[in-house]
Amino acid sequence: MPAYLILEIDWHDAARAAEYRRLLGPTLESHGGRTLVANEPRVLEGDWNPRRVVVIEFPTMDALQAWYKSEEYAPLIRIRNEGAKTRMIAVESAPRA
Repeated sequence: MPAYLILEIDWHDAARAAEYRRLLGPTLESHGGRTLVANEPRVLEGDWNPRRVVVIEFPTMDALQAWYKSEEYAPLIRIRNEGAKTRMIAVESAPRA
C-alpha cells in the first residue's frame, strides 16, 4: 500500500535549499520514492499557511521509513534542519474498497 511523506518547509537559507534539492532525487529513487508535489499551496480554509508543501510517494510505509533512516539521507536531514523550519508526517494510503 503506498505511503506519503507530507512536508511543510520554510527555507531561510537559499544555498542549503539548492544543495538539498540537488541531492534529494537519488536518495528517493533508491527507495522507490517520487515527488508528487513541491510548491506553494493555496489556502482554502483555516489558519494553516505554509510557505511550501512537498508530497512524496513511496511504494510502502516500510520503504518510506527505510529512506528516512538511511545513511544516504542522513546528511540531507542535517542540511534541511540547518536551512529550514519543517514539519513532516507520514501516512499510508487508504485501503481500496
